Amino acid sequence: MPGKTRPPRTSTKRSRSTFPDRWDLTHLVDDPVNKLESLLAGLESKISRFEASRSTLTPSIAAPEFLTLLRLSEEIVQDSSRLGAYSYLWFSENTKNANARSFKTRVEEQLTNLSNRLLFFDLWWQSVDDANAERLMADTGDLRYHLETIRHFKPHTLSEPEEKIINLKNVTGRSAVHTLYDVVTNGFTFTTKERGKKKTVTREELMAHVHSPKASVRQATYQELYRVFTEQRDLLSEMYKTLVNDWKAENLGLRHFSSPIATRNLGNDVPDQAVDVLLSSCAKNADIFQRYFSLKAKICKIKPMSRYHLYAPHRTETKKYKYADAVTMVLDAYRGFSPHLAELAEQVFKDKHIDGPTRPGKLGGAYCYSVIPDMTPYVMLNYTGDARDVATMAHELGHAVHGMMAKDHSVFTFHSTLPLAETASVFGERILSDALMAQEQNKRVQQGLLLSQLDDIYATVLRQAYFVRFEKLAHGMIADGATGDQLAQAYFDELKQQFGKAVKIPDEFRWEWITIPHIYASPFYCYAYSFGNLLVLALYRMYKEQGASFVPKYLELLATGGSKAPQEILTTVGVDMTSEAFWQSGFDTIREMVEQLEKTM
Repeated sequence: MPGKTRPPRTSTKRSRSTFPDRWDLTHLVDDPVNKLESLLAGLESKISRFEASRSTLTPSIAAPEFLTLLRLSEEIVQDSSRLGAYSYLWFSENTKNANARSFKTRVEEQLTNLSNRLLFFDLWWQSVDDANAERLMADTGDLRYHLETIRHFKPHTLSEPEEKIINLKNVTGRSAVHTLYDVVTNGFTFTTKERGKKKTVTREELMAHVHSPKASVRQATYQELYRVFTEQRDLLSEMYKTLVNDWKAENLGLRHFSSPIATRNLGNDVPDQAVDVLLSSCAKNADIFQRYFSLKAKICKIKPMSRYHLYAPHRTETKKYKYADAVTMVLDAYRGFSPHLAELAEQVFKDKHIDGPTRPGKLGGAYCYSVIPDMTPYVMLNYTGDARDVATMAHELGHAVHGMMAKDHSVFTFHSTLPLAETASVFGERILSDALMAQEQNKRVQQGLLLSQLDDIYATVLRQAYFVRFEKLAHGMIADGATGDQLAQAYFDELKQQFGKAVKIPDEFRWEWITIPHIYASPFYCYAYSFGNLLVLALYRMYKEQGASFVPKYLELLATGGSKAPQEILTTVGVDMTSEAFWQSGFDTIREMVEQLEKTM
């Protein structure tokens, strides 16, 4: 398998200087801004060699010749991935940087033009008869699953000229609208009051205040968020409707998928039935979280419980954590579970592949970008010092170690499929939470940790599932000509169903959906969070029952990456994703946590 052998890692004394705040992008490509033409010329040469094979592509092609062509395609994808990653990471540093935006647009256009010239291979591969396809896949090893997934799309693939047109259209269409949404919303500034003085802040800095111990501050934070966003609600609503109509035109009109979400499901290689059962189970178990928020209202002395106060802190949660201390906490928690995972996580810092602090114009949120198998992933944070930021660090480093565990796979198969992509990240959060819980003997502190864990589980299970429920509604409504106000009402109705009588929903929350980037950039993406979190709850229960013997099985799961179908990977650990009983077992674990919280009162 391709990929460089990593040198042995040794533990080093952790210090603030060891873990810089800003990442080093020079590891991706050498001076890409000034050498873009040279880099593109190198890609052009490899693509021309690939194109030259077109006349030899017949169902009877010799297996060694076929494999040589696949290896060349790997090289092309690796080179393209490096350049594409640089353009996105540079843009992420400051979305207001005109040079970074211009470079990103140019790279996207050039890479799209080059990749269009490779379309003939996928289209030919889909046309090969089953007998010859099986013959050719027999000796491809790790590439087999990649080749199988290409053939899955055969019923929805268009002609080569049509596919090229769609790819070109997406650069100036979907991608351009995504970029515009990022530029507009990341350019928003917000006003807060600190010690009686007004202060202009970024969204990340603003949202840190939803965890304020003061109810008035929490309420003012949400009101300021929606004041700014709703001033642009017409623009943002039209952006969303444009993206949904584009999704419908391509995936239902041209590719003939049975539903808007079926496109995502096939890309994830997850049966429609599994997603239906997952979303249905989430709705059926909404009462668990309604019960939880009623308990939280009593513990935190909130009356009445309102959506403003969902993330109100326990009295023990007001502590701020220095960045270096957070790094130590996370790495120590990982080390307690697996020293190998801790070494991999530490490598992200050693290689200067992390960007920690929040800054004006910086892309909001956090992410991990695993570029190619033999490169340490890049991690972006917006660290402000809250306990939740420590959990986010554990989460994103989980993504990183997942990619690093799968480094021996092909560039086509080291990325986990979306439903399993959250496994290592959420498991990392659970490791951190468990480590902190074990260290505390104080009942009040334990109560606070339980509240924090349940808040996170709500945010990553039920909340995400209801985003997707809304999207399913919205895609149908927009097809029928719905307005932004009608979409907002549909979202508001879903909120009321989600929270029942346990939580009051102020009217401005009807516009929450226009503040959620995933809804714009990746339709139906969010069920992966629900999937991943419930899966981790089940896996973590196995770990608690089996102890150290579970660790090798878990590491093997991570090392599989995306080289097998999700169903096949999960079967090895005894999971049936189409089973309602499996999803219910995750909610049963959540219910037990709520009961444990009740006992602390």
